[in-house]
Amino acid sequence: MSTRPDSSLSAVVIGGGPAGLMAAERLAAAGLSVDLYDAMPSVGRKFLLAGKGGLNLTHSEDREAFEQRFAERAPDVRAWLDRLDGPGLRAWAADLGVETFVGSSGRVFPADMKAAPLLRAWLHRLRAAGVRFHMRHRWLGWDAQGGLRFAMPAGEVTLPAPGATVLALGGASWPQLGSTGAWATTLGEAGADVAPLRPANCGFDLGPRRAGVDESGWSSFFVERFAGQPVKPVRLILEGRSGRRFERQGEFVITASGIEGSLVYAASALLRDEIAEFGEALLHLDLLPNHDDAQVLAEVRRPRGPRSLSTHLKSRLGIEGLKAALLYEVLSKEDVQDADRLARTLKRLPLRLTAARPVAEAISTAGGVRLASLDAGLMLRQRPGVFCAGEMLDWEAPTGGYLLTASMASGWVAGEGAAAYLRAR
Repeated sequence: MSTRPDSSLSAVVIGGGPAGLMAAERLAAAGLSVDLYDAMPSVGRKFLLAGKGGLNLTHSEDREAFEQRFAERAPDVRAWLDRLDGPGLRAWAADLGVETFVGSSGRVFPADMKAAPLLRAWLHRLRAAGVRFHMRHRWLGWDAQGGLRFAMPAGEVTLPAPGATVLALGGASWPQLGSTGAWATTLGEAGADVAPLRPANCGFDLGPRRAGVDESGWSSFFVERFAGQPVKPVRLILEGRSGRRFERQGEFVITASGIEGSLVYAASALLRDEIAEFGEALLHLDLLPNHDDAQVLAEVRRPRGPRSLSTHLKSRLGIEGLKAALLYEVLSKEDVQDADRLARTLKRLPLRLTAARPVAEAISTAGGVRLASLDAGLMLRQRPGVFCAGEMLDWEAPTGGYLLTASMASGWVAGEGAAAYLRAR
């Protein structure tokens, strides 16, 4: 059985992701007794997975632009970033002995691109500060006296109520790494205001490709040939019926059932909400973002002599392979021969999306504990002494370092909030 000091100045952190670890760090820095519990055999599993292709720690955008990535939650997240923003996170990493650099996209990475060395250094510092770690403890909620109930391999155990508890249980994406979202029911039953968990930074399934065609998704030929391949460069344009608009250049990836990738993730909140409200989201792709409409029309109309249309498009506009195949997914053979329609489609190729991929497949989660139910220190108004941090809060952001920065910043705020609460007692 796990034990911890029975003290009114003790704090428990539940969840060993970046937000939980940061909360533990701030509590320990305040001189408090800290025990951290996690359901998995080791902490930081999603953090390590995120760093598999290079840990994107934060972004180098100026503060104003950075804050705008959080959309309607920007005013709330601004207060977290006042405690730990992008430059602050880089300084924090440097203090751990991990130097960082700014990539060509403005994203910030460790010099060696790896997550594991940073996590090892962080855990070493936390242990040296007195933080005690207890693995394979899955939180079940509270007993009637406020004690913390945990499921362990040997059975259930209940620990006396600590002076303060920080919950950093993650969302519901990648549940195999520990974030199952099961806490939403527990907190809801305890009186917390919890918004339904939804996928964020996710892929989407394709609806009917052409008017009058019942089949949804790509053709079997297209999937067999192009699934897993990137479309680039391309501009994604979404003019939502809700009045919101998105337009950005980048790249995305073809999947067996639709689309995913960085450009899609950037628009995912709007796409998801559009589908929820109207049953579908219609976006357009500019396959030639470096050509204006007049240039494209002129090249398509240019006499091609004995050359095939495919050869003509390849030589005059560089349209071949995947981009050429996309045209045939949305246009009939007769439509492709209509120069004006072909030119319009090259600049505004329509894709109709009808469903977001399941939350378990998403990179992150929207929804969670509504921020209005928390005070400035991220303590639950309905349950004094209980603080929440990280992805389990109702906010979202695109990939690119914004998610990780705000998660760690919220952990900082919750840790300091819990420390202040304990000192006040």
